[in-house]
Amino acid sequence: MDAVALALGSAFLFGAMTVTLPQALRRGVSAETTAFLMVLIAFGVAIAAVPATGAGGLTSCWPFLLAGVVAPGLSQVLFAYAVRDAGPARASVAVGMAPLVSVAIALTLLDEPAKPIVVLGGFAIVLGGAALALEGSRPAHVRRLGLVFALGTMVLFASRDSLIRRLSIGTEIDPAVAAAATLGSGTVVILVSLLLTRRPVSLRPVVAVLPTGLSYGLSYVLLFEAFYRGRVSVVSPLVATESLWTVVLALLFLRPHEHVGVRLVLGALLVVAGGVLIGLFR
Repeated sequence: MDAVALALGSAFLFGAMTVTLPQALRRGVSAETTAFLMVLIAFGVAIAAVPATGAGGLTSCWPFLLAGVVAPGLSQVLFAYAVRDAGPARASVAVGMAPLVSVAIALTLLDEPAKPIVVLGGFAIVLGGAALALEGSRPAHVRRLGLVFALGTMVLFASRDSLIRRLSIGTEIDPAVAAAATLGSGTVVILVSLLLTRRPVSLRPVVAVLPTGLSYGLSYVLLFEAFYRGRVSVVSPLVATESLWTVVLALLFLRPHEHVGVRLVLGALLVVAGGVLIGLFR
């Protein structure tokens, strides 16, 4: 399976994760506990995906442990806040702007080639973000602070993409092992955060978070497989199509809770189109 198919599979599963996340939050599970449990479950999925032989390079796995501090360690708590305060569809569209930052990092730090069409793709993404920010018929439960959390998540996701691609070049570490390493350290970061802030840590809501964690874990494994096979400027824009998947799934399954209007759909389409343009013509 090539990088394109893997990236699109990761995008769909990330969209599924985003749409199932509010179910746990509506059952009274805090955003912090939800983030902890979903990353813990995802860690189990990645462990299960590790091959019985050929894992290799375990002694050199520490850079991926450090990467996990950024994402999912810091990013997933912010993303849970974003979904809580802005809803899954709007948070996802904002996070989908990550290719702008990912490609900027790839061009400046990874020496990936640039083409003028990137400007057009970036402009489309900015227009999509503007359509979201200027949305006039936003539901009452959607708070602007949620969009701020989503933009913070976007920057962390973009940084993670470039870091993973850089670490994957020439490494002997299996992609599933690398994914498990980042998810494992991310779980520890969130747990430490819960303990330091004296928030209750409980495994009781794990059933409510299970669909979210499974989707996230599978998405993460496919994401690493994609970055092992393709450049950031190709994989990241395709993964950003999760914005469109989230909007479609929200329209199908969260209609009573999420008001998906024309402006939101237009914003998602512009963000995805910009990301795909960047990916195709890089």
